[in-house]
Amino acid sequence: METAVGLGSSGALIFSSIGLALMLVLSGIGSAIGVSIGGNATIGALKKNPDAFGSYMLLSALPGTQGLYGFAGFFIINSSGDVSTQINMLQGPAAGLVLGIVSLFSAIQQGRICANGIASIGSGNDVFAKTMVLAVFPELYAIIAFAATFIISSTI
Repeated sequence: METAVGLGSSGALIFSSIGLALMLVLSGIGSAIGVSIGGNATIGALKKNPDAFGSYMLLSALPGTQGLYGFAGFFIINSSGDVSTQINMLQGPAAGLVLGIVSLFSAIQQGRICANGIASIGSGNDVFAKTMVLAVFPELYAIIAFAATFIISSTI
């Protein structure tokens, strides 16, 4: 693979490092927001039904997985411990933006789904399993983005 024309390998490494940073930062921000949305709903639901804390906790934690995908994607791309000079100028930013942006939005949306399920459980409805099933749908897109990161890394 050729590195960036005109910038040399150092330019490709800089852009790749920026892409890897975006992968970690965006997926982490999304998870933090999603988990906070679920946590806020848990606080409200505890007032109505404190006995269902275990269900609330699991649903609140679910959006945190997107941050883990970003972390794992970082290690897939950066498996040698240092960004390789073989990485091309678009691979790092492409992988970083794909996984980072998809994880950001899917974690937030998953947090909203979980928050609604938490509120419903707090009101006495038995919807834990149904909420988990529905919360998997945004997760699927983060998994697809993680798979795309894996495919991008295999071309390096």
